[in-house]
Amino acid sequence: MFRPKGKQQTDIPVAVVAEPAPMANTVRPVPLPFSDNREPAMLSAGLPVVADTVPAWLEDEDLLRDEAVLFGLSEARADEKVALIKHYFAHRTADLERTVERYNEQIGELNLFIEQKENLIGELEHKHAGLENRQPAEHHLPRTLAGLALSVVMCVGNYFLIADTLLPAFPRNSALISIGVFLAGMFNLFSRTSFLHETSAPVTPRRLLEEVGLPLAASFFVLVQALQTQPVLNAVALFVFIFFLFLLAGKLLLGTLTVLHRDLRTYAANQTLVKDKLAKLGAWEADIQLLKREIDYIRAQKWQILPDLNRAEASLDRLNARRDMLVSLFISEFNLARQLRSRLTEKQQKEILDGQ
Repeated sequence: MFRPKGKQQTDIPVAVVAEPAPMANTVRPVPLPFSDNREPAMLSAGLPVVADTVPAWLEDEDLLRDEAVLFGLSEARADEKVALIKHYFAHRTADLERTVERYNEQIGELNLFIEQKENLIGELEHKHAGLENRQPAEHHLPRTLAGLALSVVMCVGNYFLIADTLLPAFPRNSALISIGVFLAGMFNLFSRTSFLHETSAPVTPRRLLEEVGLPLAASFFVLVQALQTQPVLNAVALFVFIFFLFLLAGKLLLGTLTVLHRDLRTYAANQTLVKDKLAKLGAWEADIQLLKREIDYIRAQKWQILPDLNRAEASLDRLNARRDMLVSLFISEFNLARQLRSRLTEKQQKEILDGQ
C-alpha cells in the first residue's frame, strides 16, 4: 500500500478511444470534440473539466493507490476524487455514447421501416387471399330469361283470347275494352306473391277478396260475353282458363322481372370478380415480392450497422468497467488508510505523508 516517493504527479495526454469507423451507406457519425469552454453543469458541481491533460494517477493504478492513501490519511473526503474519476471517464466515453446512440437510432428507424412494410405485406396478403377465395355467385339467368319469355307469351295469348271473345259484343271499341279487361284482371295485385304461393301467411277474407275480386269479375265478364256466341262448355272452360291466368300469369311476369334484375346484378358482379382476379391478384403479388425485396435490403443495411454498434458498445463497456474498477480500488485503499489513521500517531502520519 505504501511505496517510496518515486513517481511524480505529472500530467500526461488523455488517451482518446477511437470511434468505430462508420459503415458505408449510413449516416457518418460526426464527432463532437470538447471545447475549451467550461461546461456550466460541471462548474456548478465543482468538478474540474478534463482538458488535454489529466493527473497521472488516473492512468496508473499504483499512483491511484498512493493517492487514495494520501486522501485516507488526510481530512479530505473520497467523493471529490471519485467524482473526478467518473468525470474523466465520462469525457472519454462521450463520443462512444453518441456513436452508440446514433447507431441505435439508425437500427430503430430500420426496424420501423421493416415493421411498416411487413404490415403492408400482411394487408396485401389478406386482400389477395380474400379475393382468391371468392367464388362467383350462383344465378339462373338463362332460366329466368326463358321464364320471362313464357310469361310474356301467356299474357299475350290471354289478351287475344279476351279480345276474340269480346269482339262480337263490342265491334267498335273491342281493342280498348279488351285491354282494360286484360289489365284489370292481370295486374291488380300489389303484394309480392300470390296467396297460392304462400304457406306461412294466413289467408284472410280481405286478402282473398283483394287478390281474387278483380280477376274473378274480369273472368265473369268474359264468361257472360262468351255465352252469347259460344257453347256453355266452351264458355265455362274459357272462364276457368282466363281466371287462373289472371291469378298466376301477372304475378309470374312481375316476379320474373324481379328475379331477372337480381340475376343480372349477380352476373355483372361475377364478371367484375373475374376481371379483378386477372388484374389485381397479379399486381398484389408483384407488390408483395417488391416489399419483400425492400425488407431484405433494409435488413442488409441493419446487419452492416450491427458490427459497428457491437464494437462501440464493447469499447464503452470496457471503459465503464475500467472506471468502476478504479473507483472501487480508490475507495478500498481510501477506507483502508482511513481505518489505519486512527491507529497511527500524528508523527507517524506526518512521516508517511512526507514520505509520499
